[in-house]
Amino acid sequence: MNLLNNKKIKFMSINDPHITRLVFLIALWMIFIAITRFGKFYTVLNFQTMASQFPEFGLMALGVMLCMLTGGIDLSVVGIANMTSIIVAFILLSLTGEGGTLPAFSILLVFILAIMIGAIAGIFNGVLVSKLNIPPILATMGSGALFTGISVVLTNGNAVSKFSRAYSQTINNKLGGVIPVQLIFFIVMAVFIWFLLSKTVFGTKLYMLGTSPTAARFSGLKITKLLIKTYMLSGITAALGGMIMLANYNSARADYGSVYTLQTVLIVVLGGVDPLGGKGKISGVVLAIILLRMLETGINRFPHISSYYISLIWGSVLLLVMVLNYFSVNKKPVVKE
Repeated sequence: MNLLNNKKIKFMSINDPHITRLVFLIALWMIFIAITRFGKFYTVLNFQTMASQFPEFGLMALGVMLCMLTGGIDLSVVGIANMTSIIVAFILLSLTGEGGTLPAFSILLVFILAIMIGAIAGIFNGVLVSKLNIPPILATMGSGALFTGISVVLTNGNAVSKFSRAYSQTINNKLGGVIPVQLIFFIVMAVFIWFLLSKTVFGTKLYMLGTSPTAARFSGLKITKLLIKTYMLSGITAALGGMIMLANYNSARADYGSVYTLQTVLIVVLGGVDPLGGKGKISGVVLAIILLRMLETGINRFPHISSYYISLIWGSVLLLVMVLNYFSVNKKPVVKE
């Protein structure tokens, strides 16, 4: 019950080894890039581009983090994102006038619809996990394939485009000419989830469930309801990620963002969230997102390194981080005889 009494879950702690490691890696990479590719990396345009690109998978990672805190995982986020963006693209296509215009209410309408689609998909996952007791990795892998299959059937495998560019131009705009709108979406959701985790009973219950499902069950927590809510939130963040993808590509397709499943898991684990549940902070996830975005952008500044190596690098980093986490968790104190 100590967890219930511990209401002060800090946003960031310098005593957290995961946070310290991420800050060190970011600083180290920034120094390396400053020495080798300063002129091609340290530009306002480059940072604005990074800030407009990472929210599409960063939002998905926030949902994966929530599920992982319960001891589960959500591997269907990319499927939800693509299905949402395709449905929204069809609606935008139907609303686009002959002159390529959109009604003023259309953008708000499609965002409300996207949130509903994400919530329904997330509830579906939550029911599979909590009601039918299907292991989360299998349930969400299967539902992810289902959502992708729906997307393929709806589009025959083709991209949906030729709708008004007003949607893309609105989301790709910059607040005050400086801050990308996509970044605003990510910040709002990150603050919202931080508030849920650190300031509400929902967050406390989430950590408790991940720490000890048995204790949570005997303490009277309504686990089914809690899991459904968690996967619903994950579905909503995935749907919002899909809306950002739709704006960035100005089209929707069933196989967009196929590498994001691995990236989102990598981000969450790299951010210090325990795959077994109960431990992790959103600050670590945000820093991990920043680190991976800076790594990928920095690597692209070296023309002799092929982009085909990116997946290999992500997979290697994921395994390395899990090995480091294993040794840091299982490190035993030395007892002098």
